[in-house]
Amino acid sequence: MGDDDADAPLGEGGAERAPGPGAGVSATGKGLRRRRRRRRLGCSGLAIAVLAAGAVGAGWAVYTKLDGNITSDEAAAAELARYEKERPTALVRDARNVLLIGSDSRSGDGNARYGRDSGTERSDTTILLHLAADRDSATAVSLPRDLMVDVPDCRRPDGSRAEPVFTQFNYAFAAGGSACTVRTVEKLTGIRIDHHVVVDFQGFKEMVDALDGVEVCLRKPVDDKDAKLKLPAGRVTLDGEQALGYVRARKSLGDGSDTDRMDRQQRFLGALVNKVQSNDVLLNPVKLYPVLDAATSSLTTDPDLANLRGLYDLVRGLRGIPTERVQFLTVPRESYAGDANRDQLVEPAAEKLFTRLRTDEPVAITAATERDKATGSGNSREPGAGDSPAPTFSGNTAAEDICG
Repeated sequence: MGDDDADAPLGEGGAERAPGPGAGVSATGKGLRRRRRRRRLGCSGLAIAVLAAGAVGAGWAVYTKLDGNITSDEAAAAELARYEKERPTALVRDARNVLLIGSDSRSGDGNARYGRDSGTERSDTTILLHLAADRDSATAVSLPRDLMVDVPDCRRPDGSRAEPVFTQFNYAFAAGGSACTVRTVEKLTGIRIDHHVVVDFQGFKEMVDALDGVEVCLRKPVDDKDAKLKLPAGRVTLDGEQALGYVRARKSLGDGSDTDRMDRQQRFLGALVNKVQSNDVLLNPVKLYPVLDAATSSLTTDPDLANLRGLYDLVRGLRGIPTERVQFLTVPRESYAGDANRDQLVEPAAEKLFTRLRTDEPVAITAATERDKATGSGNSREPGAGDSPAPTFSGNTAAEDICG
Protein backbone atom coordinates (compact mmCIF):
# COMPACT_ATOMS: atom_id res chain seq x y z
CA MET A 1 0.00 0.00 0.00
CA GLY A 2 1.23 3.54 -0.66
CA ASP A 3 2.98 6.30 1.23
CA ASP A 4 1.25 9.52 2.16
CA ASP A 5 3.01 11.40 -0.64
CA ALA A 6 3.13 9.62 -3.98
CA ASP A 7 6.09 10.35 -6.21
CA ALA A 8 5.50 12.13 -9.50
CA PRO A 9 5.98 9.82 -12.50
CA LEU A 10 9.19 10.24 -14.42
CA GLY A 11 9.79 10.14 -18.12
CA GLU A 12 12.93 8.75 -19.73
CA GLY A 13 16.03 10.30 -18.24
CA GLY A 14 14.26 11.12 -14.95
CA ALA A 15 12.30 14.24 -16.02
CA GLU A 16 9.13 14.72 -14.01
CA ARG A 17 5.80 14.20 -15.74
CA ALA A 18 2.51 15.46 -14.44
CA PRO A 19 0.14 12.65 -13.49
CA GLY A 20 -3.11 12.24 -15.38
CA PRO A 21 -6.49 12.87 -13.80
CA GLY A 22 -7.69 10.46 -11.14
CA ALA A 23 -8.05 7.06 -12.72
CA GLY A 24 -9.93 4.97 -10.24
CA VAL A 25 -10.44 1.26 -10.64
CA SER A 26 -11.34 1.30 -14.30
CA ALA A 27 -10.46 3.39 -17.29
CA THR A 28 -13.64 5.42 -16.87
CA GLY A 29 -13.55 5.59 -13.07
CA LYS A 30 -17.05 4.09 -12.77
CA GLY A 31 -15.82 1.61 -10.20
CA LEU A 32 -14.97 4.55 -7.93
CA ARG A 33 -18.55 5.61 -7.57
CA ARG A 34 -19.95 2.20 -6.70
CA ARG A 35 -19.43 0.72 -3.26
CA ARG A 36 -16.39 2.88 -2.50
CA ARG A 37 -15.81 1.13 0.79
CA ARG A 38 -15.99 -2.24 -0.91
CA ARG A 39 -13.68 -1.68 -3.82
CA ARG A 40 -10.34 -3.05 -3.06
CA LEU A 41 -9.11 -5.76 -0.84
CA GLY A 42 -5.39 -5.42 0.01
CA CYS A 43 -3.52 -8.05 -1.87
CA SER A 44 -4.40 -10.53 0.86
CA GLY A 45 -8.03 -10.50 -0.19
CA LEU A 46 -7.82 -12.89 -3.10
CA ALA A 47 -5.68 -15.21 -1.01
CA ILE A 48 -8.51 -15.50 1.50
CA ALA A 49 -11.17 -15.78 -1.17
CA VAL A 50 -9.03 -18.38 -2.89
CA LEU A 51 -8.85 -20.48 0.24
CA ALA A 52 -12.35 -19.92 1.52
CA ALA A 53 -14.81 -19.33 -1.31
CA GLY A 54 -15.37 -23.01 -2.05
CA ALA A 55 -16.26 -23.76 1.57
CA VAL A 56 -19.44 -21.69 1.73
CA GLY A 57 -22.29 -23.81 3.09
CA ALA A 58 -24.74 -21.06 3.95
CA GLY A 59 -28.27 -20.66 2.70
CA TRP A 60 -29.39 -18.81 -0.40
CA ALA A 61 -29.82 -15.51 1.42
CA VAL A 62 -26.24 -15.59 2.66
CA TYR A 63 -24.99 -16.64 -0.78
CA THR A 64 -26.89 -13.78 -2.42
CA LYS A 65 -25.52 -11.30 0.11
CA LEU A 66 -21.92 -12.37 -0.44
CA ASP A 67 -22.35 -12.64 -4.20
CA GLY A 68 -23.77 -9.11 -4.35
CA ASN A 69 -20.86 -7.65 -2.39
CA ILE A 70 -18.41 -7.89 -5.29
CA THR A 71 -18.05 -4.94 -7.67
CA SER A 72 -17.57 -5.80 -11.34
CA ASP A 73 -15.00 -3.75 -13.25
CA GLU A 74 -17.04 -3.53 -16.46
CA ALA A 75 -15.29 -0.46 -17.87
CA ALA A 76 -11.85 -2.06 -17.60
CA ALA A 77 -13.17 -5.16 -19.33
CA ALA A 78 -14.46 -3.03 -22.21
CA GLU A 79 -11.11 -1.25 -22.53
CA LEU A 80 -9.18 -4.53 -22.55
CA ALA A 81 -11.55 -5.95 -25.17
CA ARG A 82 -10.71 -2.99 -27.38
CA TYR A 83 -7.06 -4.09 -27.40
CA GLU A 84 -7.67 -7.83 -27.57
CA LYS A 85 -5.61 -8.29 -30.75
CA GLU A 86 -2.46 -6.90 -29.14
CA ARG A 87 -2.73 -8.89 -25.92
CA PRO A 88 -0.62 -12.04 -25.32
CA THR A 89 -2.11 -15.47 -25.96
CA ALA A 90 -2.51 -17.85 -23.04
CA LEU A 91 -0.14 -20.76 -23.69
CA VAL A 92 -1.21 -23.36 -21.10
CA ARG A 93 -4.80 -24.42 -20.62
CA ASP A 94 -6.07 -24.14 -17.02
CA ALA A 95 -3.07 -22.13 -15.80
CA ARG A 96 -4.23 -18.75 -14.51
CA ASN A 97 -2.52 -15.39 -13.99
CA VAL A 98 -4.23 -12.95 -11.65
CA LEU A 99 -3.06 -9.36 -11.18
CA LEU A 100 -3.57 -8.10 -7.61
CA ILE A 101 -3.52 -4.29 -7.44
CA GLY A 102 -3.31 -2.44 -4.13
CA SER A 103 -4.54 1.15 -4.51
CA ASP A 104 -3.35 4.01 -2.31
CA SER A 105 -6.66 5.85 -2.72
CA ARG A 106 -7.58 8.10 0.21
CA SER A 107 -11.21 8.31 -0.87
CA GLY A 108 -13.84 6.05 0.66
CA ASP A 109 -14.83 5.34 4.25
CA GLY A 110 -11.91 5.42 6.66
CA ASN A 111 -9.18 6.05 4.09
CA ALA A 112 -8.73 9.83 4.39
CA ARG A 113 -6.72 9.49 7.60
CA TYR A 114 -3.82 7.99 5.61
CA GLY A 115 -2.98 11.20 3.76
CA ARG A 116 -4.37 13.76 1.39
CA ASP A 117 -6.47 12.80 -1.62
CA SER A 118 -4.82 14.46 -4.61
CA GLY A 119 -7.41 13.11 -7.02
CA THR A 120 -5.14 10.37 -8.32
CA GLU A 121 -4.34 6.83 -7.24
CA ARG A 122 -1.18 4.78 -7.53
CA SER A 123 -0.74 1.04 -7.63
CA ASP A 124 1.90 1.02 -4.91
CA THR A 125 1.41 -2.72 -4.39
CA THR A 126 1.06 -4.91 -7.47
CA ILE A 127 1.47 -8.68 -7.44
CA LEU A 128 1.25 -11.10 -10.35
CA LEU A 129 -0.18 -14.34 -8.97
CA HIS A 130 0.42 -17.43 -11.13
CA LEU A 131 -1.70 -20.49 -10.42
CA ALA A 132 -0.27 -23.66 -11.94
CA ALA A 133 -2.55 -25.58 -14.30
CA ASP A 134 -2.51 -28.63 -12.02
CA ARG A 135 -3.04 -26.36 -8.98
CA ASP A 136 -0.05 -27.82 -7.16
CA SER A 137 1.61 -24.44 -6.65
CA ALA A 138 0.97 -20.72 -6.50
CA THR A 139 3.67 -18.15 -7.26
CA ALA A 140 3.23 -14.48 -6.33
CA VAL A 141 5.63 -12.04 -8.02
CA SER A 142 5.85 -8.46 -6.71
CA LEU A 143 6.31 -5.71 -9.32
CA PRO A 144 8.04 -2.60 -7.87
CA ARG A 145 6.07 0.61 -8.18
CA ASP A 146 9.21 2.47 -9.33
CA LEU A 147 10.13 0.00 -12.07
CA MET A 148 10.76 1.86 -15.33
CA VAL A 149 8.45 0.46 -18.02
CA ASP A 150 6.71 1.29 -21.28
CA VAL A 151 3.15 2.39 -20.46
CA PRO A 152 0.88 2.24 -23.54
CA ASP A 153 -1.65 4.88 -24.53
CA CYS A 154 -4.48 4.51 -22.04
CA ARG A 155 -7.95 5.95 -21.58
CA ARG A 156 -8.27 8.46 -18.75
CA PRO A 157 -11.44 8.80 -16.65
CA ASP A 158 -12.50 11.87 -18.62
CA GLY A 159 -12.40 9.93 -21.88
CA SER A 160 -9.16 11.47 -23.18
CA ARG A 161 -6.15 9.30 -23.84
CA ALA A 162 -2.76 9.42 -22.14
CA GLU A 163 0.13 9.18 -24.58
CA PRO A 164 2.51 6.20 -24.51
CA VAL A 165 5.43 6.94 -22.19
CA PHE A 166 8.48 5.32 -20.65
CA THR A 167 8.04 5.99 -16.94
CA GLN A 168 7.64 4.38 -13.54
CA PHE A 169 5.18 1.50 -13.31
CA ASN A 170 2.66 2.99 -10.87
CA TYR A 171 1.89 5.78 -13.36
CA ALA A 172 -0.18 3.24 -15.35
CA PHE A 173 -2.85 3.00 -12.67
CA ALA A 174 -2.89 6.75 -12.10
CA ALA A 175 -3.32 7.37 -15.83
CA GLY A 176 -5.79 4.67 -16.83
CA GLY A 177 -6.82 2.50 -13.91
CA SER A 178 -6.75 -1.28 -13.84
CA ALA A 179 -7.02 -1.74 -17.61
CA CYS A 180 -3.90 0.36 -18.17
CA THR A 181 -2.05 -1.56 -15.47
CA VAL A 182 -3.02 -4.91 -17.00
CA ARG A 183 -1.88 -3.80 -20.47
CA THR A 184 1.40 -2.49 -19.05
CA VAL A 185 2.13 -5.78 -17.26
CA GLU A 186 1.27 -7.81 -20.34
CA LYS A 187 3.59 -5.65 -22.45
CA LEU A 188 6.37 -6.02 -19.88
CA THR A 189 6.09 -9.77 -19.32
CA GLY A 190 4.39 -11.26 -22.37
CA ILE A 191 2.06 -13.03 -19.91
CA ARG A 192 -1.69 -13.06 -20.49
CA ILE A 193 -3.51 -11.65 -17.45
CA ASP A 194 -6.67 -13.71 -17.01
CA HIS A 195 -8.15 -11.84 -14.05
CA HIS A 196 -7.51 -8.72 -11.98
CA VAL A 197 -8.46 -7.71 -8.44
CA VAL A 198 -8.17 -4.18 -6.98
CA VAL A 199 -8.12 -3.38 -3.24
CA ASP A 200 -7.86 -0.43 -0.80
CA PHE A 201 -6.87 0.39 2.77
CA GLN A 202 -10.23 -0.13 4.44
CA GLY A 203 -10.86 -3.51 2.86
CA PHE A 204 -7.42 -4.71 3.89
CA LYS A 205 -8.06 -3.78 7.53
CA GLU A 206 -11.48 -5.42 7.63
CA MET A 207 -10.03 -8.59 6.16
CA VAL A 208 -7.39 -8.90 8.89
CA ASP A 209 -9.88 -8.06 11.65
CA ALA A 210 -12.26 -10.74 10.37
CA LEU A 211 -9.45 -13.25 10.94
CA ASP A 212 -8.87 -11.97 14.49
CA GLY A 213 -5.47 -10.67 13.45
CA VAL A 214 -2.32 -12.05 11.81
CA GLU A 215 0.93 -12.86 13.64
CA VAL A 216 4.25 -11.33 12.57
CA CYS A 217 7.70 -11.20 14.11
CA LEU A 218 9.58 -7.99 14.91
CA ARG A 219 13.29 -7.94 15.67
CA LYS A 220 13.00 -4.67 17.57
CA PRO A 221 10.23 -2.38 18.86
CA VAL A 222 8.52 -0.09 16.34
CA ASP A 223 7.31 3.45 16.94
CA ASP A 224 6.34 5.02 13.61
CA LYS A 225 3.99 8.01 13.75
CA ASP A 226 3.66 8.23 9.97
CA ALA A 227 2.51 4.60 9.77
CA LYS A 228 0.47 4.98 12.99
CA LEU A 229 2.32 1.98 14.36
CA LYS A 230 3.67 1.27 17.85
CA LEU A 231 4.59 -2.35 18.55
CA PRO A 232 6.88 -4.35 20.88
CA ALA A 233 9.63 -6.68 19.66
CA GLY A 234 9.00 -10.40 19.15
CA ARG A 235 5.89 -12.25 17.99
CA VAL A 236 2.96 -9.86 17.67
CA THR A 237 -0.59 -10.45 16.47
CA LEU A 238 -1.60 -7.44 14.38
CA ASP A 239 -5.17 -6.21 14.09
CA GLY A 240 -6.32 -4.60 10.86
CA GLU A 241 -5.10 -1.08 11.64
CA GLN A 242 -1.71 -2.35 12.81
CA ALA A 243 -1.37 -4.67 9.82
CA LEU A 244 -1.96 -1.76 7.45
CA GLY A 245 0.77 0.24 9.17
CA TYR A 246 3.08 -2.77 9.09
CA VAL A 247 2.84 -3.33 5.32
CA ARG A 248 3.02 0.41 4.57
CA ALA A 249 5.83 1.47 6.92
CA ARG A 250 9.10 2.60 5.36
CA LYS A 251 11.00 4.70 7.90
CA SER A 252 10.87 2.48 10.96
CA LEU A 253 11.10 -1.03 9.49
CA GLY A 254 13.99 -2.32 7.40
CA ASP A 255 16.18 -0.03 5.33
CA GLY A 256 13.42 2.23 4.03
CA SER A 257 13.50 0.82 0.51
CA ASP A 258 10.58 -0.45 -1.56
CA THR A 259 12.47 -3.72 -1.88
CA ASP A 260 12.43 -4.21 1.87
CA ARG A 261 8.77 -3.24 2.05
CA MET A 262 7.82 -5.72 -0.68
CA ASP A 263 9.66 -8.46 1.20
CA ARG A 264 7.71 -7.54 4.35
CA GLN A 265 4.41 -7.58 2.44
CA GLN A 266 5.22 -11.01 1.03
CA ARG A 267 5.99 -12.40 4.47
CA PHE A 268 2.77 -10.93 5.82
CA LEU A 269 0.77 -12.63 3.06
CA GLY A 270 2.51 -15.89 3.85
CA ALA A 271 1.55 -15.51 7.53
CA LEU A 272 -2.02 -14.74 6.49
CA VAL A 273 -2.24 -17.89 4.34
CA ASN A 274 -0.88 -19.87 7.29
CA LYS A 275 -3.51 -18.35 9.59
CA VAL A 276 -6.32 -19.44 7.32
CA GLN A 277 -4.97 -22.94 6.78
CA SER A 278 -3.88 -23.66 10.35
CA ASN A 279 -7.03 -22.41 12.10
CA ASP A 280 -10.46 -23.94 11.59
CA VAL A 281 -11.70 -20.97 9.57
CA LEU A 282 -12.71 -23.00 6.53
CA LEU A 283 -14.71 -25.53 8.55
CA ASN A 284 -16.39 -23.16 10.99
CA PRO A 285 -19.30 -21.14 9.52
CA VAL A 286 -19.19 -18.71 12.46
CA LYS A 287 -15.60 -17.82 11.59
CA LEU A 288 -15.95 -18.22 7.85
CA TYR A 289 -18.86 -15.86 7.20
CA PRO A 290 -17.24 -12.62 8.46
CA VAL A 291 -14.06 -13.49 6.54
CA LEU A 292 -16.01 -14.01 3.32
CA ASP A 293 -18.14 -10.93 3.94
CA ALA A 294 -15.07 -8.74 4.45
CA ALA A 295 -13.30 -10.26 1.45
CA THR A 296 -16.15 -10.02 -1.03
CA SER A 297 -17.19 -6.55 0.17
CA SER A 298 -13.72 -5.32 -0.66
CA LEU A 299 -13.35 -6.83 -4.11
CA THR A 300 -13.46 -5.03 -7.43
CA THR A 301 -12.70 -7.60 -10.10
CA ASP A 302 -13.03 -8.37 -13.77
CA PRO A 303 -16.60 -9.53 -14.60
CA ASP A 304 -15.68 -13.23 -14.69
CA LEU A 305 -14.59 -13.12 -11.05
CA ALA A 306 -17.32 -10.77 -9.82
CA ASN A 307 -19.41 -13.53 -8.22
CA LEU A 308 -18.88 -16.40 -5.82
CA ARG A 309 -19.17 -18.96 -8.57
CA GLY A 310 -16.43 -17.27 -10.58
CA LEU A 311 -14.15 -17.23 -7.55
CA TYR A 312 -14.95 -20.82 -6.72
CA ASP A 313 -14.29 -22.05 -10.26
CA LEU A 314 -10.88 -20.38 -10.12
CA VAL A 315 -9.78 -21.56 -6.71
CA ARG A 316 -11.50 -24.85 -5.92
CA GLY A 317 -8.26 -26.79 -6.34
CA LEU A 318 -6.13 -24.44 -4.26
CA ARG A 319 -7.11 -25.66 -0.83
CA GLY A 320 -4.84 -28.65 -1.27
CA ILE A 321 -1.69 -26.65 -2.03
CA PRO A 322 0.78 -27.08 0.84
CA THR A 323 2.12 -23.85 2.26
CA GLU A 324 5.64 -24.68 1.06
CA ARG A 325 4.27 -24.51 -2.50
CA VAL A 326 2.83 -21.02 -2.00
CA GLN A 327 5.80 -18.90 -3.09
CA PHE A 328 6.59 -15.18 -2.95
CA LEU A 329 9.34 -13.32 -4.80
CA THR A 330 10.12 -9.96 -6.36
CA VAL A 331 10.86 -9.67 -10.06
CA PRO A 332 14.66 -9.46 -10.56
CA ARG A 333 15.45 -5.73 -10.49
CA GLU A 334 18.26 -3.27 -9.89
CA SER A 335 18.72 0.49 -9.77
CA TYR A 336 17.80 2.20 -13.03
CA ALA A 337 20.81 3.54 -14.91
CA GLY A 338 19.16 6.93 -15.42
CA ASP A 339 18.03 7.46 -11.82
CA ALA A 340 19.19 5.52 -8.76
CA ASN A 341 15.77 6.10 -7.15
CA ARG A 342 14.07 4.08 -9.89
CA ASP A 343 14.35 0.40 -10.84
CA GLN A 344 14.97 -1.58 -14.00
CA LEU A 345 14.73 -5.30 -14.75
CA VAL A 346 17.79 -7.50 -14.36
CA GLU A 347 18.25 -9.46 -17.57
CA PRO A 348 18.29 -12.23 -18.54
CA ALA A 349 16.98 -13.22 -15.09
CA ALA A 350 13.63 -11.41 -15.46
CA GLU A 351 12.92 -12.93 -18.87
CA LYS A 352 13.74 -16.40 -17.53
CA LEU A 353 11.15 -15.87 -14.81
CA PHE A 354 8.51 -14.54 -17.22
CA THR A 355 9.13 -17.45 -19.60
CA ARG A 356 8.61 -20.01 -16.86
CA LEU A 357 5.36 -18.33 -15.82
CA ARG A 358 4.15 -18.10 -19.44
CA THR A 359 4.82 -21.77 -20.04
CA ASP A 360 3.67 -22.92 -16.58
CA GLU A 361 7.05 -24.34 -15.69
CA PRO A 362 7.98 -24.69 -11.99
CA VAL A 363 9.67 -21.67 -10.41
CA ALA A 364 12.37 -22.65 -7.92
CA ILE A 365 13.13 -20.25 -5.10
CA THR A 366 15.67 -20.10 -2.31
CA ALA A 367 15.82 -17.89 0.77
CA ALA A 368 17.10 -14.44 -0.10
CA THR A 369 20.67 -13.76 0.98
CA GLU A 370 21.57 -10.64 2.92
CA ARG A 371 23.11 -9.27 -0.30
CA ASP A 372 19.85 -9.88 -2.17
CA LYS A 373 17.91 -8.07 0.54
CA ALA A 374 20.33 -5.16 0.50
CA THR A 375 20.36 -4.73 -3.29
CA GLY A 376 16.88 -6.00 -4.10
CA SER A 377 18.37 -7.70 -7.14
CA GLY A 378 16.55 -11.00 -6.81
CA ASN A 379 18.88 -12.35 -9.50
CA SER A 380 18.39 -15.89 -10.68
CA ARG A 381 21.20 -18.28 -9.86
CA GLU A 382 22.54 -20.54 -12.56
CA PRO A 383 22.62 -24.19 -11.41
CA GLY A 384 25.86 -26.03 -10.92
CA ALA A 385 26.86 -29.32 -12.50
CA GLY A 386 24.31 -32.05 -11.89
CA ASP A 387 21.66 -29.59 -10.70
CA SER A 388 18.29 -28.98 -12.31
CA PRO A 389 18.59 -26.79 -15.43
CA ALA A 390 15.99 -24.43 -13.99
CA PRO A 391 17.21 -21.10 -12.56
CA THR A 392 16.60 -20.38 -8.89
CA PHE A 393 15.16 -17.09 -7.66
CA SER A 394 15.37 -15.37 -4.29
CA GLY A 395 12.13 -15.56 -2.35
CA ASN A 396 10.21 -17.23 0.46
CA THR A 397 7.20 -19.48 1.03
CA ALA A 398 4.14 -19.38 3.23
CA ALA A 399 5.61 -22.28 5.21
CA GLU A 400 8.56 -20.30 6.54
CA ASP A 401 8.66 -19.40 10.20
CA ILE A 402 7.92 -15.69 10.54
CA CYS A 403 10.70 -15.41 13.11
CA GLY A 404 13.13 -17.52 11.09
